[in-house]
Amino acid sequence: MLDDIDRRILRHFQGEPSLSVAELAERCRISPGVCWRRIEKMQTAGIIEGQEAVIDWAALGYAVEVSLRVTLDKTQARAFDEFTDAARQVAEVIEIQTFLGRVDVRLSVIARDMSHYQQLYRDRILTLPHIADIEALMHIARVKSDEVLPV
Repeated sequence: MLDDIDRRILRHFQGEPSLSVAELAERCRISPGVCWRRIEKMQTAGIIEGQEAVIDWAALGYAVEVSLRVTLDKTQARAFDEFTDAARQVAEVIEIQTFLGRVDVRLSVIARDMSHYQQLYRDRILTLPHIADIEALMHIARVKSDEVLPV
């Protein structure tokens, strides 16, 4: 279980993952050695899984983001596996989520513009296997994007 020092480390680490161990230790009021060992322990335990770069797709010329809610033909035994395997091959699919309920899968798709999206949709998305129904939701604004946990 996490103690107060671990939670303090996680709070600061989530807020600013680019902090050096020395800076993180200073903010947590512990020594750099203790901070490093605790981070290592949380990584080994799978609590801290890694760090990642957050890319602004719009800055790279991708102006369109669409969320596709997909219902699969579940009469096929391997529908989920075959669909997700094929969807992974589409570079513009940046996220795949699976659900229980009417919607089986949600894909986040990025495109340079509507023409590019239309081409992707017709040539790459609609050719994915086992689609029974698909609904497109056009992304307008990201109101909150936060994976910070209340520790």
